[in-house]
Amino acid sequence: MTTETLTKPATTARSESPPKPVRYDTGYLPQPIVYPDSDGQPMAESDFQFEPLAYAVESLKQYFHDRSDVYVAGNIFLYYKEGTPSEVVAPDVLVIIGAENRKHHSVKLWEEPKAPDFVLEITSKSTRSADQGSKKGTYEFLGVTEYFCYDPTGDYLKPPLRGFRLIDGLFSPIQPTEESDSRVVLRSETLGLDLQVIGSEFRFVDPTASRILPNLAESERLRIDAERKHADAETRVRELEAQLAALQKSN
Repeated sequence: MTTETLTKPATTARSESPPKPVRYDTGYLPQPIVYPDSDGQPMAESDFQFEPLAYAVESLKQYFHDRSDVYVAGNIFLYYKEGTPSEVVAPDVLVIIGAENRKHHSVKLWEEPKAPDFVLEITSKSTRSADQGSKKGTYEFLGVTEYFCYDPTGDYLKPPLRGFRLIDGLFSPIQPTEESDSRVVLRSETLGLDLQVIGSEFRFVDPTASRILPNLAESERLRIDAERKHADAETRVRELEAQLAALQKSN
């Protein structure tokens, strides 16, 4: 009996390239960069800080009411590097002259014509170091024209009102036009206004008219008073016209 050995046919070895990865279109677009408009922190530490902050924003908005090219805001995030939301500062009050007067969720410096012309910080225990240190350095770097700090309690700044003006890229102290134990006055050239502290009261003053800028409530009272005086004057005119008509008729 013959025994046959069965063998597998010879095969030629070949190398196989790995399979190419399959890419699937998920249909999702890249997520946009988010620039938050709030950090959840309170607007001000106490009434001492809130009241001058609110007054500054209200009075400046009223003062520039007829200017469509002046933007005034308070306690708003100012982003200064596109694509990097961590590069942000939050001025208590800012004014940009030459910017459209419209509502903002936050201010993105690359969308504005320039850096703020005016910044005011209301100093408190928790902000005093930043106001005179890191924030001041940031505003100087960004090219903010004028930077002011006001300490409503007088505990952290002596005198309680300080100002700096950008000269050749560096902040230079603004010298007071008036200064005593109870009164400090600094001139803002960008706003054309004086910043004045008498005792514990902070006010803006229009030096051309020697007029203190009112807050919103004071403006409303002035408006109502002006309307009442106008109505009284019209009533008096009608009375005089009636008296004149009666005299002419009797003659």
